[in-house]
Amino acid sequence: MTTQYKKFTKLIAKWPVDSSKGERDLGKFIREKVKAAFETANKQNLDSELCNRQYNSLNKIADNYYKNKYKRTKSSTATGLSTEECNLILSNEVLNYLKEENKSIFIRKLSTKPIEYKDHIPVMLNKAIEYLNPKDNELYVDMTFGAGGHSKKILETANCTLITLDRDPVAYEKAKNLAKEYPNRVIPLLGRFSELPALFKTQGIEQSSIDGILFDFGCSSMQLDTGERGFSVSKDGYLDMRMDAGRDPNQITAREVLATANEHELYKIFKIYGEEKKAAKIAQTIIQARYMIKNIDTTKELVDVVNSCCPDEVRLDKLQRPQSNATKVFQALRIFVNNELNELNYGMVLAKYYLKLNGRLVTICFHSLEDTIVKRHIGGNTINEVANPVPLKYHSPLLVQDQETINEFLDTPWKPLNKHVEVPTDEEVERNPRSRSARLRAAIKIK
Repeated sequence: MTTQYKKFTKLIAKWPVDSSKGERDLGKFIREKVKAAFETANKQNLDSELCNRQYNSLNKIADNYYKNKYKRTKSSTATGLSTEECNLILSNEVLNYLKEENKSIFIRKLSTKPIEYKDHIPVMLNKAIEYLNPKDNELYVDMTFGAGGHSKKILETANCTLITLDRDPVAYEKAKNLAKEYPNRVIPLLGRFSELPALFKTQGIEQSSIDGILFDFGCSSMQLDTGERGFSVSKDGYLDMRMDAGRDPNQITAREVLATANEHELYKIFKIYGEEKKAAKIAQTIIQARYMIKNIDTTKELVDVVNSCCPDEVRLDKLQRPQSNATKVFQALRIFVNNELNELNYGMVLAKYYLKLNGRLVTICFHSLEDTIVKRHIGGNTINEVANPVPLKYHSPLLVQDQETINEFLDTPWKPLNKHVEVPTDEEVERNPRSRSARLRAAIKIK
């Protein structure tokens, strides 16, 4: 994205549309002119100096620089400029130049850059294996295979059989390689949690037949380290974010969400899934950028748009390191595109039905939305197999009068193995900063 594009993005908010002015509204006029210019087939080169002059002129209009310099006449526009002057400032040459860095440049960049996947460093590996406690001749499931770090440790710990599941075809290929390394001990499966019952049926695996299940939720390092997949804030790439990597042709991409969702829908995505405090402003700016300039196609373009909404804000992560302002927006889009929370909830339901009595469940979560769902399933705070949106103590103040109702809500098939949630050690966080948000919970199925 060019510097000029970023400047024009910040200018958008200075022209709110006022529908009460009808055809005389400057905001509407500018947006229509920009939209018409970008839809033309002609593309002309424009030097940066001229583009800067046009930008400065637009900025002066936005700041009412010409208010006193030009007196209004019957034929003047709302800014005090004549129609001819406005047409010059909003010339097609200027507007076409804003779109100089388009998807075609990005595609050329992809074609010359080989894809390299870095192995995922397993988070809280020893703790997870300690709670899972693999034993010989038992059956285990790694529900989120990723790069296979946890799976390999399970196979090394005991002479057991392991089923690996992942929705990512790249991870599935890694699982097939692991199956060759451990003959007759690994069963690789490709699919989402919601596809697992059908996959188990093809393998002849019935309910209450598994000894242990491990979940490592979230995005794997190999997905984050591959800029082309659009997960990373720091690596430029097309806004894809599909964990299935195109396996389902009907699955929407993050770019399509930004191009089609309305302002209220974007606000809800950013606020609920990302817990972003500036969700409303970011959603509004994305809609204005989409209408006035162009659709947001790449990760860098999205980061620049979010930064334009928080120009003077410095955010820090849990290690007090500078964090991108767009981190929560990226998280929200990823969760929405992949339907992660619903899949997670379904995965917890499957664990209850497929684990044996005294079977073990281990989960590793990376943000509060995931951890809340896991915690409420283990605590029995569910309604119709869905995690209750509020804690039990807020469900109703009258429940204290009805012990039978209380027992019904507190009924759970799980017995927690750890009283408090486990977190990574300081040494692990220093070695692998991506583990800083990890939260591990473990439980045994007791009924």
